[in-house]
Amino acid sequence: MDVSDLVRSVKAVGTVQGLRAVRSAWRRQRTDARELPPRGAERARVPGVLTGVEPRPGGGVVRFARSELQVTVAAGGAVFWGWDGAGPLPSYAIDGDAPEPDARAFLEPDKNGGWRVVSERLTVAVSRHGAVELTTPGGVVLRRELPPRWWEPAGGGQSRWVQRTEVPADARFFGLGGRGAGPRLRDGTYALWNTDPRGGFDRGDDPLYITMPVQLVVADAGTHLAFYDTTWEGKVVLSEGEEGEGSGHDRPGTSEMRMGGGPLRCWVVAGTPARVLQGWTALTGAPALPPSWALGTQHARWGFGSEHEVRRIVAGYRERDLPLSALHLDIDHYDRHQVFTVDRANFPDLPGLAKDLRADGVRLVSIVDPAVRAEAGNAVYDSGVSVDAFVRDARGRPARGVVWPGECVFPDFTAPRVREWWGGLYEERLAQGFSGVWHDMNEPASFAPFGDPTLPRSSRHDLEGRGGDHREAHNVYGLTMARAGYEGLLRLRPDERPFLFSRSGWAGMQRYGGTWSGDVTTGWPGLRASLSLVMGLGLCGVPYSGPDVGGFDGRPSPELYLRWLQLGAYLPLFRTHAAIWAGRREPWEFGPQVLEHARAALEERERLRPYFMTLAQLARLTGAPYVRPLWWGSSADRALRDCEDAFLLGDALLVAPVFERGGDRRAVRLPRGRWYDTVTGQAHEGPGQVLLDAPLSRIPVLARAGSVIPVRGADGGLELEVWAPAAGRTGGGVVVGDAGDGWVTPEVERFTTKLVRGRVVVEQIVDGGAVEPGRPVRVRGI
Repeated sequence: MDVSDLVRSVKAVGTVQGLRAVRSAWRRQRTDARELPPRGAERARVPGVLTGVEPRPGGGVVRFARSELQVTVAAGGAVFWGWDGAGPLPSYAIDGDAPEPDARAFLEPDKNGGWRVVSERLTVAVSRHGAVELTTPGGVVLRRELPPRWWEPAGGGQSRWVQRTEVPADARFFGLGGRGAGPRLRDGTYALWNTDPRGGFDRGDDPLYITMPVQLVVADAGTHLAFYDTTWEGKVVLSEGEEGEGSGHDRPGTSEMRMGGGPLRCWVVAGTPARVLQGWTALTGAPALPPSWALGTQHARWGFGSEHEVRRIVAGYRERDLPLSALHLDIDHYDRHQVFTVDRANFPDLPGLAKDLRADGVRLVSIVDPAVRAEAGNAVYDSGVSVDAFVRDARGRPARGVVWPGECVFPDFTAPRVREWWGGLYEERLAQGFSGVWHDMNEPASFAPFGDPTLPRSSRHDLEGRGGDHREAHNVYGLTMARAGYEGLLRLRPDERPFLFSRSGWAGMQRYGGTWSGDVTTGWPGLRASLSLVMGLGLCGVPYSGPDVGGFDGRPSPELYLRWLQLGAYLPLFRTHAAIWAGRREPWEFGPQVLEHARAALEERERLRPYFMTLAQLARLTGAPYVRPLWWGSSADRALRDCEDAFLLGDALLVAPVFERGGDRRAVRLPRGRWYDTVTGQAHEGPGQVLLDAPLSRIPVLARAGSVIPVRGADGGLELEVWAPAAGRTGGGVVVGDAGDGWVTPEVERFTTKLVRGRVVVEQIVDGGAVEPGRPVRVRGI
């Protein structure tokens, strides 16, 4: 134990809480040492030699001397395989039932003594010793899984396993959840254990709040996503390949999964990046659609402290004519930090405050932590005890930790009845006038100056009636809490789309809402990590996310604050936030020059609100993230795979943030095609690199030639901003209108653009025919 860690812990949470945290950490270590003894002697096992096969719909079962492998191609083209009888269900990631098998896929012997499953999009070859190889119909190898290896305790218990995979030498790895160092994942070890990094993280810190065994691999051969469906703790060791000078001299890239338990089963979806994310969404569920107001500017700070301060800040936005859609209240608005309470002294009329703000177009959003103060007389605690809602230790007592309210217990969200109970508690938040919630501290986190800052790994969970311990439940704790909150809000307000985002989660969390960066450190590396997290999560199927603009734990310089705000204005969740000691985050606190430049960024976000709504609707329909890497539509362009400092916002815009102090110009790599600077109108041709001005007043943003972008016009209505296509080229775009806060399905409008004798012609496609657009059109780029 590091003494400096102890001192920092005590300072962060106070003397009494710090000492409680020390005792809790010692208690956790003693409990796990007693209840989870060392594994002892282990037997290693590999599949052995192939002994037979059994054809089944969509594939079949291949049997080996010491194991068996089920291979199934689903009707949508996704491939599943599971060892030792593992099937697709039960699963926290898969939405509903497993997909039906592809009736056209069939099992046949191959020429090397193994077997293969042949389908329209992929061929899955299984060797005589248990290697699994995925190839395209043309025979190009996408992925090769070597025979797995298990280690089984001699006295019985959970087997740990290793699966080593080879990919093409030119492949690049992405994904694995929210990673600060990315979005491209370079050689190294990445932990799979959702972790609170204790008050702040930088670009190289790992792991963070959301880890997922989801890899996206991009190579010349194609793009594929691989998901190892086990919730246990693990590590992924990545090594990029090297291309040799001649044929056959390449060193493949490798990925090695080292898992502490759980089934060895995998899903693979292959195709273009758009098809891969669409297939992944079909498996794990469509992203929740945020209400329209949640796509505007949102403001938060731990430490508003009172109703008077909240009104002052909202008035400050209005007096300066700055747009604001929502304001978030942190734990300081609670009574002694206890969830589902209100500090009546400082917030005497919270429903009245919420009503007044809503009349001014501003929603209130509440923080919700899972930890419940373990004290008789606390209504939430007493209610939870009455329904046996809390996680228990290995001896049957409520498992305890230390969080902001003090000594706490934790709801077991892996039990359906507990999710229903917890979801009902959100009625109190709605009665206080809140329009949405943000889940925090739900890894779950428990203060600890040393060791793992969470519950004892021996703690017992329901796990949907199967039973198990925290080693299996930890990574899905945030996911199941999000489900409880989302379903509770849906029951309480069925006519409104719930707004919920969560600090922790797992594969499939997009069904219940989004996420944010957590406590990203204030500094230029933290600014860079903000984009890495958003892009990486989007490639794992979580399209709605954003950072704490300005960083969480420090006081940004005016320049850093402005550059962060300019980046945030083009990300899905646009929210400022900071710790109680980190100073204010209102734009006018950084001087008149920053205020004017911040106004321009906020107003541009408002102007693009219809485009963000279209992207949100398309994410729900197709799984495509709002924020996409530059290689999204050009994955064969190797230079774009390595570009991490710019992104596509939908198909139409390319955004190039400034990540360096004093930067006023920056190089931007362009995908193929013509791109217009949205400020100067200057055209640039890709592929290639250009040097663009990036004065303090703005960051470079380029529009794709031929694109149609829905924007808010000067009169507040929706108009079409059309960027001229290049000569001989066509373009187009999709517009999905604002459905408000409910469940009305809006119309999808499709437009095409072309250049005819120097004039841009815009047409709307209706019932297969072309008509004049029914909306105002403003052409740019001529």
